[in-house]
Amino acid sequence: LTGVLDDCLCDIESIDDFNTFKIFPKIQKLQERDYFRYYKVNLKRPCPFWADDGHCSIKDCHVEPCPESKIPVGIKAGSSNKYSKVANNSKELEDCEQASKLGAVNSTLSNQSKEAFIDWARYDDSQDHFCELDDERSPDAQYVDLLLNPERYTGYKGPSAWRVWNSIYEENCFKPRSVYRPLNPLAPSRVWGLFVFFSWTGLCLEKRVFYKLISGLHASINLHLCANYLLEETWGKPRWGPNVKEFTRRFDPIETKGEGPRRLKNLYFLYLIELRALSKVAPYFERSVVDLYTGNGHEDAESKALLLEIFRDTKSFHMHFDEKSMFAGDKKGAKSLKEEFRLHFKNISRIMDCVGCDKCRLWGKLQTQGLGTALKILFSEKEIQSLPENSPSKGFQLTRQEIVALVNAFGR
Repeated sequence: LTGVLDDCLCDIESIDDFNTFKIFPKIQKLQERDYFRYYKVNLKRPCPFWADDGHCSIKDCHVEPCPESKIPVGIKAGSSNKYSKVANNSKELEDCEQASKLGAVNSTLSNQSKEAFIDWARYDDSQDHFCELDDERSPDAQYVDLLLNPERYTGYKGPSAWRVWNSIYEENCFKPRSVYRPLNPLAPSRVWGLFVFFSWTGLCLEKRVFYKLISGLHASINLHLCANYLLEETWGKPRWGPNVKEFTRRFDPIETKGEGPRRLKNLYFLYLIELRALSKVAPYFERSVVDLYTGNGHEDAESKALLLEIFRDTKSFHMHFDEKSMFAGDKKGAKSLKEEFRLHFKNISRIMDCVGCDKCRLWGKLQTQGLGTALKILFSEKEIQSLPENSPSKGFQLTRQEIVALVNAFGR
């Protein structure tokens, strides 16, 4: 794969060099740190669009939740009562001080700042969200150790998996005219295959971007399944590794009627969008008030230093995607298109609750939320630039869940 990507002035070779030598080693190191390793997710939410057609019975589909004892104390403290009035009881006082350090705000905040943060918490910011967020207070929400539950091929495929992707592309995605998605494997009169003819006629930049992001996300997931495939299982011991045949089936130009290289180019495009978001959100994390809190002071300081180093690297990249070219038409039309964009993406995040394999659902939800967080950042530039240095902001805020999803999705 070589050459310049569509809709931006960036070539694939430059991205490869930048990622391989500057970004990837640091992102990999960051993902291993406790703050980014534990992700709270609800894998029991019912599918909102069709009757659940059963969960994957293959043992590799299973996600092992994290035992309470393994979760770092600062993460486990939770954020539901982060800024409630301090009780006289010394145990409650200690718990409150512990909880106040979690996430975006440290324990040095004044009472006035804490009150301001309570106001922000009550403020309905769903207008800025591109994703349907899990309720972290739900008894069904559990912490998962991402390092112990890697994204890989579990054997989940067929009608259930087809239905999810078909719903995403056909009902929730702006797609080029005459693009045919995989045919229904349940239809006996039709041959299973993929027939694709591209025509971008009449599709504006914003809708092209949307389609490429979803296609890039799909390519990313498929690449990881090919790279970490269950090759054989002897005496109950599975052997995982790259499956070149499966990779060829999904991405080879001849096997895919020329579609494979486009999918891979869309993965590079997705990388550029998330890279741009990281460079834009740097001011949010550069403030002293922001703390990646786990309870281990030394590790927390190292995690933040490494994150800021990654931000410096992202800013040094000289061929960023220019998001200002999006939604730049007349204000009314641009606002309407942006809302349509947001709602389409939010629907896709809800479809992830229809994935029948828990491990696939975990990584689908995480990567969708990571991309949704990136879009939220790109469309909040003014709010990020006007953030106060030493107090929380009503205008722009990221939950720990969003931060973890953003970094891990980019890491994927």
